[in-house]
Amino acid sequence: MITYFDETTENVLHNLEQTQKQFWNIARVTGEFLYTLIKAEHSKNVLEIGTSNGYSGIWLGKAVKENGGHLTTIEFYDKRLDVAKENFKICKVDDVITTLKGSALMHLEYLKDDYIIDFAFVDANKSEYIKYFEFIDKHMKKNGIIACDNILSHEAKCKPFIDAINANPKYENVILPLPAGLSLARKIKD
Repeated sequence: MITYFDETTENVLHNLEQTQKQFWNIARVTGEFLYTLIKAEHSKNVLEIGTSNGYSGIWLGKAVKENGGHLTTIEFYDKRLDVAKENFKICKVDDVITTLKGSALMHLEYLKDDYIIDFAFVDANKSEYIKYFEFIDKHMKKNGIIACDNILSHEAKCKPFIDAINANPKYENVILPLPAGLSLARKIKD
């Protein structure tokens, strides 16, 4: 296993990996991919829907910190968000992360008009992916990327989103065979 971070962060990630199924976290290889992609794209304004215990947020947070950017992450459940905040603090990424509690749809609906997204990662209620996409699209910059997890593991629930993004001429989409299936769509037109 390749280590990316300091020993403290790697220990937190390892401990969270032991509870992956309980907290519905992404696989390590997906975290590594997102971290590398965000760094390569020089993404600075990253949005995450579905914080859970902070596992994916640590990967995203480390990448945006290195890029001089910021991560905004939304979680519905108090207890999970509290755990995530503590993990962000231990891993020294809390200074580049804003956490929002509550319904992702509500927070997305009230994003400021001038809020621009470079990169969005969605790993929340699969049946709402299509609605998240409708809100994110309004704020996604040209050449920005939206990545959605569980596309293969929850194929039926994600189908409306996949059908919509594949039919949308503003996006190019590919599904990567990472453990749960990751949709990766780049906005090619405004």
